[in-house]
Amino acid sequence: MGAALTPEQPMRREVLLNATLSETLATERVEVRRIQMLAGHAPGRHIHNGPVVGSIVEGSVLFQVEGQNEIILRPGDVFFEPAGIPIAHFDAMDDDVTFLGYFPLTAGQEPGLV
Repeated sequence: MGAALTPEQPMRREVLLNATLSETLATERVEVRRIQMLAGHAPGRHIHNGPVVGSIVEGSVLFQVEGQNEIILRPGDVFFEPAGIPIAHFDAMDDDVTFLGYFPLTAGQEPGLV
């Protein structure tokens, strides 16, 4: 965090994530979902049909994009799941998890995963 907010500087903007998409999308809309998982739930390896950007609201998650290091995401942390790349882990840890997922979608596309 930076310096404290003041009446002279009442607002601060901070870049939390700058994700590069593998291809340019003709985005028609963005769907935002609130997603909840029970503590200990591990959805398993999966692949999204489009990029997903998200943020953890409650709980913590073991997160790993295949080929990258595992990290622990906690409330306030942001993440990026690239299209077509396996997500090795998005596993709820000791507490129930709530996160927001932002899905940029092309015309006629619905969020999906394999």
